Amino acid sequence: MDIKLVHGLPEDKWRNYVEQHPQGNIFHTPEMFQVFSRTKGYQPALLSATLRGDRVLALLSPVQITLGDGPLRRLRTRAVAYGSVLYDPGPAGASALTTLMHAYVHKTSAKLLFTELRNLADLSAARPVLARHGFAHEDHLTYLIDLDRPANEVWRALHKSGRKAIRRSVHRGVTVQELDDRSLLPAYYDLIRQTYARAQIPLADISLFEAVFDVLVSQGMAKMLLARVADDYVAASLELLYKDVIYSWYSGYDRAFRYFYPNDILVWHILEWGATHGYRCYDFGGAGRPDQAYGVRNFKAKFGGQLVNLGRYTYVHAPLALMVSRAGYALYRTLLRYRPARRSAPTTVTQLNECAELHAG
Repeated sequence: MDIKLVHGLPEDKWRNYVEQHPQGNIFHTPEMFQVFSRTKGYQPALLSATLRGDRVLALLSPVQITLGDGPLRRLRTRAVAYGSVLYDPGPAGASALTTLMHAYVHKTSAKLLFTELRNLADLSAARPVLARHGFAHEDHLTYLIDLDRPANEVWRALHKSGRKAIRRSVHRGVTVQELDDRSLLPAYYDLIRQTYARAQIPLADISLFEAVFDVLVSQGMAKMLLARVADDYVAASLELLYKDVIYSWYSGYDRAFRYFYPNDILVWHILEWGATHGYRCYDFGGAGRPDQAYGVRNFKAKFGGQLVNLGRYTYVHAPLALMVSRAGYALYRTLLRYRPARRSAPTTVTQLNECAELHAG
């Protein structure tokens, strides 16, 4: 079989393949490639395996992520395929996947610590091919919520604690709006930054969110939501839209307003919207490993989804360097605990209007 490796594809052929494939997701699209291309420290790539250079049989779009430059760059660089691999079922697809993964492993081994394939669908059929190329499977959970039913049924499926939190949020005056003004992005980003700082997890640069606003929101492929209490923006979420699925990607909130339950109302807002606008599923994102306690999983459980184990695949390119990097990351998280708190970006409506005027000038 004449399988050829191709770097890059014409956008129409690329887009059609992802749209027509049952497991094609938003992270496989040319639009997400554009978002990552515009993000500081991110470098996406596109590899595909084709039949005689024509028909696409398999596709991989890993994003090289570097947390900093300098002599220790390799210790800070990994690759993530947010949508995992995409390939045709059957012998031809398996052969194309073999060609693709062989080329990827041998091409990138000198550049990265590891590559992670984050599965958004059942890829158990790919496991033998991936295992032969050194990709180890890891259990990883996610919640999937059925939206293919009336919104009132989605509401009834919420746990009692979830409905109670949403009612409290409404009663205490929390409202939800879509971010449609680019000047609000610093405040939106700061709400997410606060949450990642508390969790001591590095956050993507604001340029990622700017790219989402510029590329995806305008095409109806993303919603950037803000929860508001009076003049304060108190929580933010980023929802990706593709085909009939909504993907939860980023969220964050101001802890001073936690008793207003702003995260709960943001989730309900997108669930209700999705159920009334023809979406089939809400992919709530990662819920951790089955053998580890994970607070985020407890929060997501309130919304009545199905807990599934789609897993992940990881290839370690540099085992020794990865050990050193993990030790450095542990030290980084320790130092974060003692770092003085950063002054937050403005979050009141008045302050944001002032920032908008400065930005416009």
